[in-house]
Amino acid sequence: MLFTSAFRHLPWLTLLVLLVYGGKMKIVEEPNTFGLNSHLLVQGSRLQARVKPSPVSGPPHLSRLAGKCFSYIESMYKYEFCPFHNVTQHEQSFRWNAYSGILGIWQEWEIQNNTFTAMWMREGDTCGSKNRQTKVLFTCGNSSKLARVSEPQTCVYSLTFETPLVCHTHSLLVYPVLSEKLQKEWDEIEQAQYEELITEQGYNKMLKDLFEEAGFLKKNRQQKWEETPQAPKHQSLEQCTQDYEKQRAEIERLRFLLTQHNISYETETVRPNTPLTARPSALQDQHLRGDTGILADL
Repeated sequence: MLFTSAFRHLPWLTLLVLLVYGGKMKIVEEPNTFGLNSHLLVQGSRLQARVKPSPVSGPPHLSRLAGKCFSYIESMYKYEFCPFHNVTQHEQSFRWNAYSGILGIWQEWEIQNNTFTAMWMREGDTCGSKNRQTKVLFTCGNSSKLARVSEPQTCVYSLTFETPLVCHTHSLLVYPVLSEKLQKEWDEIEQAQYEELITEQGYNKMLKDLFEEAGFLKKNRQQKWEETPQAPKHQSLEQCTQDYEKQRAEIERLRFLLTQHNISYETETVRPNTPLTARPSALQDQHLRGDTGILADL
């Protein structure tokens, strides 16, 4: 009886042997990744950064956060914030094409009123015609952790990071972090604005340059000369005369201020082809400190 049953299945067994030993079948063993966020895949093999992170900068006591990462899970997504490195998002799903990507790479600080208010992580994964970016806000907390995640605009994310490192009133001030040289330059900028020697626009521009030199803001290496405003063309002699009178009055006002504060300057009689350049003397010891303007998202 058993012999009859085996003989009955002999054709199928013969076919199986031929397939296995005939060299026509190839069996490959590999793990099922269950999507791009599988633990079987190495993190670096999935995420490709567009640019390198900026150097660590800002308050020295925050540098101890470098090299650490903090996670936050909301719904089906896991967010990871690595200070001074990047922000990533991973879809917690078994879909074969589960999303896993970079929401931003550390670039620069946001500065308002002499205070480091946020980190900007830019140049993340492509999102339509732009790249994803993330703003990280710092608040006081009992422990260092991600507290909230939102997306106020499409592909622009907002993270709230709690840490005891920012609980002190002066923990995020900009001025104390500057070198002695840059502190002196800031004092001179404040004094010049107080004495109305520079405009509000010039004041903000000088502060921006100072923060770039300190490494708090990312320098724009590409000079857009085509965006330089051109001098307006006069449509009539009357308009030209009016503009001339305005400029002459402004020059007289500036000369009066320079004379009042005992600041010497070159006159046109010395060298006609040389533009007027002010030579400021040593400023008073009473300096105004602190950024009274706003430099948001520069």
